[in-house]
Amino acid sequence: MTLVVGLDGDDTLWHNERLFSMTEERFRSLVAPFAGGTDLSSSLLETERRNLRLFGYGVKSFTLSMIETAIEVTGGRVPVGVIGELVEAGKQMLDHPVELLDGVAETVASLAGTWTLILITKGDLFHQESKLARSGLLPHLDRVEIVSEKEPSTYRRILDAAAVDPSDFVMVGDSMRSDVEAVLDIGGRAVHIPGYREWAMETSALGSPDDGRWWRLGRFAELPSLLASLG
Repeated sequence: MTLVVGLDGDDTLWHNERLFSMTEERFRSLVAPFAGGTDLSSSLLETERRNLRLFGYGVKSFTLSMIETAIEVTGGRVPVGVIGELVEAGKQMLDHPVELLDGVAETVASLAGTWTLILITKGDLFHQESKLARSGLLPHLDRVEIVSEKEPSTYRRILDAAAVDPSDFVMVGDSMRSDVEAVLDIGGRAVHIPGYREWAMETSALGSPDDGRWWRLGRFAELPSLLASLG
């Protein structure tokens, strides 16, 4: 059996959620003086949830949701200067350097010598392509799939196009819902490597790891030895 390994991008190969967390903190500090004690994190999350079907994932969607939330929670009284700062915060996120997680560069290079690697990441196409190009990892990847959502049907389409049976596929990522649960649903296997924090919209009801179906690792550098044990 020849394993095909799927790799998530954000918070699996490079830092991402940490930047969102820092920008959300900036959003709260900018808007709080005009919001009358509103729980700004909960309000922002609700706006993001509502906008997901229209804007999808990524920094641009997040920026629009910050602006919409600021207007809503202040009854339209938020100063235009604050809106301008939120726009600038979004631009800074888009322009932020790509920072690979510890051990990723050398580990991906070693994986490429043994297994077929497919990057499967979701978000804004332009930004994800930019991050991948700046990451230095592209030469090690056999295939790149940037998708709007990671559902079982998404993985079926990708594997069908690559002529890969789900039983030969192992997905590696930080999201329990998108990288583990969705893959198990089609008969694949998965490796969960927790990231900086779990986003509220990526939670899953799955409990403890189930050897033979999915595993949890503490560091990306532990991946080669686990894959070697699988075949």
